[in-house]
Amino acid sequence: MESIFDLGPPPPCPVPYNAAADVLAAGRATPDAVALEVVGGVQTDIWTFARLEAAVLGLAGTLGGLGLPQGARVLFRLGNTVEFPVAFLACLAAGLVPVPTAQGLTQPEVTKLAAALRPDLVLATEGVALPGDFHGPVLGLDDLRRGMTGPPGTPILGDPERLGYVLFTSGSGGTPRPVAHAHRAIRARRMMHDGWLGLRPGDRVLHAGAFNWSYTLGVGLLDPWSRGSTAIVVAEGVPVEALPEVIHAANATIFAAVPGVYRQVLRHWHKGCSAQLRHGLSAGEKLPEPIREAWRAATGTEIHEAIGMTECSTFISGAPGEVVPRGAIGRPQPGRRIAVLDEDNRPVPVGTPGQLAVGRGDPGLFLGYLDQPEATARHLTPDWFLTGDMAVADAEGFVTHLGRRDGMLTAGGFRVSPVEIEAAFADLPGLTACAAVEIALRADTTLIALGYTGAEIDSAQLAAHGARTLARYKQPRVFAHVDTLPRGGNGKLDRRALRILIEARHGQA
Repeated sequence: MESIFDLGPPPPCPVPYNAAADVLAAGRATPDAVALEVVGGVQTDIWTFARLEAAVLGLAGTLGGLGLPQGARVLFRLGNTVEFPVAFLACLAAGLVPVPTAQGLTQPEVTKLAAALRPDLVLATEGVALPGDFHGPVLGLDDLRRGMTGPPGTPILGDPERLGYVLFTSGSGGTPRPVAHAHRAIRARRMMHDGWLGLRPGDRVLHAGAFNWSYTLGVGLLDPWSRGSTAIVVAEGVPVEALPEVIHAANATIFAAVPGVYRQVLRHWHKGCSAQLRHGLSAGEKLPEPIREAWRAATGTEIHEAIGMTECSTFISGAPGEVVPRGAIGRPQPGRRIAVLDEDNRPVPVGTPGQLAVGRGDPGLFLGYLDQPEATARHLTPDWFLTGDMAVADAEGFVTHLGRRDGMLTAGGFRVSPVEIEAAFADLPGLTACAAVEIALRADTTLIALGYTGAEIDSAQLAAHGARTLARYKQPRVFAHVDTLPRGGNGKLDRRALRILIEARHGQA
């Protein structure tokens, strides 16, 4: 049996179509219901669906009156405030292309992104870094708030395949790439509502991430609104240790975060925090089993994990009501066509590792890397988008992630998954988190190292544990205790930074 899983067809997309109009449509049935709550600050800010739609259409009318051409690119330099999602939907409604970026980028970093994007307009919070060579219009928060009260615009309908929005990758491969998505990618998110989120009308969804990340923007805002549910936004400045109380006070039914946030939240959890909570959601990196088990013990609920990427959001996941084998992530969502491929891009037999691929017909798949046809072509075949993730699938379609293809480690001539090594050490008493990397001790010598947090453990004890749990060629030869594992702006593990740290400590020649 080959590792190819066709769970189609995907949901159809109306023609003509506008993504913002689609997101707002469900709320019209309950205009006085709560669409958005900003919690954790001095005062809770509540937005009904009627208020949200009025603000989006008012700002769409204002932006449409600026004289920008259809498809003009709008660089977002906004933080986790209400203006972000309102402006995102307003741009889509007006036929402009929103491009979120992380608020904390420095001027050199945002200048580099802007060079690839060539924006026509910038929306910015006061004091945030702007691209150094941009001379076009810049609208601040006061401008956006005034614009929300303007005469309403009408969402511009058109081809679902036209450019809708752009998201930058995390840059874990070296340089962030601008990922261009069609309007229909928002419609495609419906495959996740049952296949991962377990989202119901009336749910209250709290996501702990930054809005510029596709995981937060989709799961935390667009998906709840598409189902007539409430999105809960944590006010800026609220520390992670306060999240258990925020979850409880906000009566959240679904909580979403990256594994690192779950780890921190669990340190401050106490009985009674999860009265309304139905389950948690995790994506961004592999969820360690100890975190899953600790969450289950603390809350009595499950964490449903998903794998995805900026180019296609999530496409494999666990879901409510499904028992996922230990170590696996889940199965392809309904409507997806997924395969595990060999080096010649042919499906491998089940149980055989290979590269994870998404069918070219997936409506959530990106249009390409903006203005980068050569980079786009490297990831596409006539049938598949090659994700660069290594995985193995069983006969039931459950997929176990083996790490990034370019992140696989080489040891003794064998290719080794860092995820497999990390799983072997995850249950070791005193160790709270770990990550495996390949380091260079000399120009001609590399070996596997393990960075870890928690109690400092004798290296001989760690080596003995590795010998008991891993084949010799998979065992780390260097162990480095660190205060924290380095992470990027979206909370994902930064293996490159960890490798540099360990090499510096152990004297690379």
